[in-house]
Amino acid sequence: MRGFGPWLAVLAVVLLLSALRLRTLAALVSVGWLIYCVWTWVRPSRRSRPD
Repeated sequence: MRGFGPWLAVLAVVLLLSALRLRTLAALVSVGWLIYCVWTWVRPSRRSRPD
């Protein structure tokens, strides 16, 4: 349940912006979050090698 915090926070922000009729900003937040998620999923992991 701990991993859903950021997702729920972004969802709450998008819903709030949409309710305030700031749909363009809500769309930008959504697209930005999607790009961030894809970037963290695609980028190579930076694990250190055990010596």
